[in-house]
Amino acid sequence: MSLELLDIHKSFGQVRANDGVSLTIEAGTLHGLLGENGAGKSTLMKILSGFISADSGRIVLDGAPLRLSSPRDGIRAGIGMLHQDPLLFLPFSVLDNFLLGGGGGLRVDRDAGRRALEETAGRFGFAFDADAPARSLTVGERQQLEIVRLLWLGARVLILDEPTTGISATQRTTLFEVLRSLAAEGMIVAFVSHKLEEVEELCDRVTVMRKGRVVGESEMPAPAERLVEMMFGRVLAESEPTPPPFGEPVLEVGGVTLRERTLTTSELTLSVREGEIVGLAGLEGSGQRMLLRAAAGLLPPMSGRVRVRGRDLTGRGYREFLHAGIHYLPAGRLEEGLVRGLTVAEHVLLARGEMDFFIDGAAAREDARAAIADYAIVGAPESTAESLSGGNQQRLLLAMTPLDVRLLLMEHPTRGLDIESADWVWTRLLERRDTGTAIVFASADLDELLRYSDRIVVFFSGRALKVLEARETTGEELGHLIGGRELV
Repeated sequence: MSLELLDIHKSFGQVRANDGVSLTIEAGTLHGLLGENGAGKSTLMKILSGFISADSGRIVLDGAPLRLSSPRDGIRAGIGMLHQDPLLFLPFSVLDNFLLGGGGGLRVDRDAGRRALEETAGRFGFAFDADAPARSLTVGERQQLEIVRLLWLGARVLILDEPTTGISATQRTTLFEVLRSLAAEGMIVAFVSHKLEEVEELCDRVTVMRKGRVVGESEMPAPAERLVEMMFGRVLAESEPTPPPFGEPVLEVGGVTLRERTLTTSELTLSVREGEIVGLAGLEGSGQRMLLRAAAGLLPPMSGRVRVRGRDLTGRGYREFLHAGIHYLPAGRLEEGLVRGLTVAEHVLLARGEMDFFIDGAAAREDARAAIADYAIVGAPESTAESLSGGNQQRLLLAMTPLDVRLLLMEHPTRGLDIESADWVWTRLLERRDTGTAIVFASADLDELLRYSDRIVVFFSGRALKVLEARETTGEELGHLIGGRELV
């Protein structure tokens, strides 16, 4: 069995997402699709799965041409796609999500479905509570459920779009083991990523895309420098950021206790100064997000005080924190940061905060064009937020950030971004730092924490375990502390 995509074209308005893409994937292989954010990888795979339709081109599976106009057509042809954000109905139970798309007419045999879920999940060592709401699953568990469902529906081709975004190291190891076993059974596995180290570890062959086109292919292993040059058209050079002198305290958190869902933090105390970058490390759900939300006025403390530039804002609302110069960029770009269905121009208009009765559409589009040029957003003023790649969504969020922000709070600022996009984001953040803006960010990337932080606060199970000077610590020490123990 082999899969061929032949001369695929797809445009969104003036943006050419796929410009004559041809690609062949053989059965029994783990085929990587590598490229920077906005290179056209996800669009190509959505066409392959029937999620969107190509403007022109052909798809051939095992010698037979396919006509795909919906995901149902894709799964009937044996093609299933795991999206970067698993497409689950969160209020539904695990079993209900598993049964979606399985047919059965008006009567669904839930007992048979329960048995199929247990058998298919057990094949890979997954375990689910069939009656639990999907909302209670971690991102990694939601991925596992979606993989199990696609295989139960008969997928012979499995597409994974940036599947390691937001999952733990243990879940990543489990995922890779499952993908290797599926390829060994003769399936076609397409692994979409911008992370060189993952493609190098997992894939047998890689195709590189840039600006909507295939620019090269290679058997693996291949020199990392060669892959980077194909991705970006040049070799990327790193430079060490040099911090300016710190100024007066911008944020002072004194003896603050927070509670959200089942987690209650111990007393947290932290002072952040002008021009300082503080990284927050720890496993997901250890308290970092709670501290960020409290510092933004989104989570009132149970006890303690929160002061911004000397002013006590304890218990005040988000708007007062915003007026005090605090700005918050959440991890969920589309869930919390941007609005689905609104265009780039409409987002820029909202960010201006003007309350006029009449809207000057022409001025908004002109401002959007300026933001697109200044922040190198691959899109147009008419592009909707959800049509942008992850990297371009992050660029839009930064473009919407006021210039006079004194404290910038961020969750995973480069999660899901390629090397160049991540460097670009941090270049812009460091420019703000150099003008006195303080930055507090949470990240699961140890290299990012060590490279850009002045200090690192390590969280474990709701408490600030230790505060480290970033330039005096190592990844090994940081990793041990994240696991809840000191390095001996």
